[in-house]
Amino acid sequence: MRHRLSISVNPWRYLAGIVLSGCLMAGAVLAEPLRASGVLMPEPSGPVISRYLFGQFSEHLGRGIYEGIWVGPDSRVPNVRGIRSDVVGALKAIHVPVVRWPGGCFADEYNWRDGIGPRAKRPARKNNWWAGSPETNAFGTHEYFDFVEQIGADAYVSMNVGASTPTEMRHWIEYMTSDGEDALAQERRRNGRDKPWPVKFIGIGNEYWGCGGKMTPQQYGRDFMRFTAFYHPQPGQAATRVAVGAKNGLTEWTDAVMGEALENMDALSLHYYTSPTGNVDVTKPATGFDAQDWADTFVQTLKMEDYITAHSRVMDTHDPQKRVALFIDEWGTWYTVEPGTDPGHLYQQNSLRDALVAAVNFDIFIRHADRVRMANIAQTVNVLQSLILTRGPQMVLTPTYYAYQMYMPFQEATVLPLRLAAPEIKVGTTWMPSLSGAAARATNGDYLVALSNLSPQEAVEMRLDLRDLRVQTLSAQILTAEAMDAHNDFGRADTVKPHPFDGARLEDGYLVLTQPAKSLIVLTLK
Repeated sequence: MRHRLSISVNPWRYLAGIVLSGCLMAGAVLAEPLRASGVLMPEPSGPVISRYLFGQFSEHLGRGIYEGIWVGPDSRVPNVRGIRSDVVGALKAIHVPVVRWPGGCFADEYNWRDGIGPRAKRPARKNNWWAGSPETNAFGTHEYFDFVEQIGADAYVSMNVGASTPTEMRHWIEYMTSDGEDALAQERRRNGRDKPWPVKFIGIGNEYWGCGGKMTPQQYGRDFMRFTAFYHPQPGQAATRVAVGAKNGLTEWTDAVMGEALENMDALSLHYYTSPTGNVDVTKPATGFDAQDWADTFVQTLKMEDYITAHSRVMDTHDPQKRVALFIDEWGTWYTVEPGTDPGHLYQQNSLRDALVAAVNFDIFIRHADRVRMANIAQTVNVLQSLILTRGPQMVLTPTYYAYQMYMPFQEATVLPLRLAAPEIKVGTTWMPSLSGAAARATNGDYLVALSNLSPQEAVEMRLDLRDLRVQTLSAQILTAEAMDAHNDFGRADTVKPHPFDGARLEDGYLVLTQPAKSLIVLTLK
């Protein structure tokens, strides 16, 4: 029997690690479920989980903005000032904290002046990054801020650095934030907005190593310093300045950029997408996959922990006080587009597998909450790992949406040390952990425990030691389905959504439960 020990990668190491031992061969007939144990301790508590870990990324790409968020004020789809009401209601219900916009690759070709003033007079452009699709600019600065205000989120605006100048950046920021009598503030007022908008986060470019200009980190570091030198915030309105970080495990980029530009940055980004093949250029279907694809997907998404750990170590050498945050401002699954759709629009279905991928990533972000203070999934509507799909007047909430809903109590909670010991399993030819989890104490004092059974076939029998917490009552929700690729679709009731879970009990200070295969459970303990 093979054993593997996974040492905690959390900065407070022994407190939050997951220990994996034993093995299970795929297809084996078991008389009993997998057995797991653990302990949850109230002290010492860890960092506060930033609500921004549950943020969104919405780029001008495919039907993400147009049809997904914006339908126009004359649409038959119910809307408020052109922004569809069903999408607003769904996002408001899960307390979306931040929306990054307008890109992505699109941001570094975007001229903000194209998206202001009367819509009928706005110029139409070609979206060069995403299938050459027409960009009407009907959704611009005013519409974006209307959207984030409607859903109750903060603004994260990505500046055009690759194809623009510091002066253009400065003008856009003044247009958005100035409360004076200057020409840009007066222009904003003529366009319908009297008061300035609060801009909490400013991205200085996007993916400079790729579509942002294919530059070296040293070149970008100098550009970052040049652009930020011309950022003049209004009194009391200084935004978090986000530097372009690496993709995947490119720690050399992190080291070089922090060496060049540490003094002016408040956060550094990291982008990582999960593909079963490990390569987003070689994709596999979002549904109709087999157990091997299931396992390969989780092995790839678990690399997020390795990448965060590696970049955090480099950041610690430059910033041991952890002043600079790490923002995972693009993450999610990347599969083959749905048949009959434009390959450049990245429209894909979303299944139970994606909900559990989201849960695994939430657990990783929570374990690294001392450094990771924002994470924005790509993307909100109709693109990649969307929370929402739309078709005309219809809207579907995906399994990923429901994962966000279940983790909502973790926003601003305090990380608690959770130790889990569970079997490692073999699915097809791939070894993977059977369990993922996180724990925290909510702002109202409740204890929260999230557990994901990643086995596609076998239940997990869990016995979690809570004796130090003196818990009296519990409630729980579960997200699961019969099929690995179960998904929600138009014209039918949601197949994958949370339900109350009554299979957990308290027994002599222990939480005892049998968790079904391929499921997410979130427990509230009082």
